Amino acid sequence: MVNRKELDPESSLQAAFGARVRSVRESRGWRQEDLAAAMGVTSGHISGVETARKMPSLRFAKAADVAFGLTGTEATFERQWREMSYGSLVEGFPEYLGFERRAEEVRLFEVGLIPGPLQTREYATAIEAGHVRRGSLTVEQAAERVGFLIERQNGFARDLPPLVFVVLDESCIRRTIGGPDVMDGQLAHLLDFADQPNTSLQIAPYTMGEQRPFNRMVNLLTLADRSVIAYLESQTQGYLERELTSVRPLVRSYHQLQTGALSQAESVTMINQVRKGTS
Repeated sequence: MVNRKELDPESSLQAAFGARVRSVRESRGWRQEDLAAAMGVTSGHISGVETARKMPSLRFAKAADVAFGLTGTEATFERQWREMSYGSLVEGFPEYLGFERRAEEVRLFEVGLIPGPLQTREYATAIEAGHVRRGSLTVEQAAERVGFLIERQNGFARDLPPLVFVVLDESCIRRTIGGPDVMDGQLAHLLDFADQPNTSLQIAPYTMGEQRPFNRMVNLLTLADRSVIAYLESQTQGYLERELTSVRPLVRSYHQLQTGALSQAESVTMINQVRKGTS
């Protein structure tokens, strides 16, 4: 085929997705027109995804799974799309989410932003809208990411929900996201979270200064067998840690963080003061 564009699957997650669509299609002897008919899209759409000129949507991934008979297997395009949708977090985050859904205890620390499990839909939408304005996401991708976040949050609603301990840097409640109304709703949601029987919410105040042990997001999961998994992020990468020698210092530091942070009662008072503009 003279105009065939060859892709390096290692060059990007999007290229890997497109190359795999092409590979699976060709292994079945299908033309792009055949796959397009099976998925209910145009052959140009198939071509765009296969050559990485067009970013696939969640709907596209699910339709590909149906067309190829992959739904419900371990090798779905939907799973690959979800990994791709988190970009640099692919090395750790999707796997972390699998553990998070089974964890008996969840410990979170965040700087600057309310962590995903505690975000309101409006707050999350405002964050993704910022990505759209900067050109790093399409409107459709932003909506899909918000939907995926809500799906993640639903994973906490179990018959026996996990214990969830959250420590937020003071910047999380003072940094306005989405405007005053969105932020007020988000702070109200934090107060509702703190009122649940299986949760703990603390604020690490600015006055902790150099005593605050973490300068970036840290998640710790305690599983049914009492093993602990850690997930950390840099600006561009996510890391899943399971080795005891790496996780134990993080657990120790998290306990020190909780000791130095405000109590839940004091934290609730601070959040109410921020809502009223008296602090």
